[in-house]
Amino acid sequence: MKNKKIVLMRHGESQWNQLNQFTGWKDVELSEKGKKEALYAAKLLKKNNFFFDIAYTSVLRRAIHTLWILLDQLDQMWIPTHKSWKLNERNYGALEGLNKETTVKKYGSEKVLLWRRSFLISPPNMDNVSHLNLKNERKYKEIEKTKIPASENLEMTLKRVVSYWNSSIVPQIKQNKSVIIVAHGNSLRGLMKYLGNINNKDIMNLDIATGSPLIYEFSNEMKPLKYYYL
Repeated sequence: MKNKKIVLMRHGESQWNQLNQFTGWKDVELSEKGKKEALYAAKLLKKNNFFFDIAYTSVLRRAIHTLWILLDQLDQMWIPTHKSWKLNERNYGALEGLNKETTVKKYGSEKVLLWRRSFLISPPNMDNVSHLNLKNERKYKEIEKTKIPASENLEMTLKRVVSYWNSSIVPQIKQNKSVIIVAHGNSLRGLMKYLGNINNKDIMNLDIATGSPLIYEFSNEMKPLKYYYL
């Protein structure tokens, strides 16, 4: 019997990726390069005869628009699409909107690396006004206010992503549905840490390219077998 395959993909380059700014939950649009990355990814998927039954993405437009471009080019816009805040990028707290190079000069490369990459260390919280504004965004109105973070580390991000993975996505894969997930660098890093049982040190070195389809193969018992870029 064939292995079960799903596609994971980080959104195309965003406007803030282009400007080298921390983005997190800020709802930033794709750059022109990001749109081209999504188009190229669609060509790869089409060339390799990928057909999807169901799609998942975050509630942030850079991921949603990447998914739209993919499905449009594949002539699969009609498939069911589910959006969840649990697939959002990690919340970068007070760092959101700051230039990464400027932040390194201010705080030092070692501290910024830990904020960006470590499993357990969170960036400083966003200020109270910014946090209140985030809680009041309409896209989060169905979420309990206490669950909306002021900052997140990768562990916190992993917990919400894995919760959604196990409750919503795995049952579809078990029914032999062909699944695509378009999300973010850290939400996908969290999922890959969980699937591959990657330790807290090695996960710091895992980077996920923008706009590049990542194929995950599973056994029929949903044991991860291998992953590779298309």
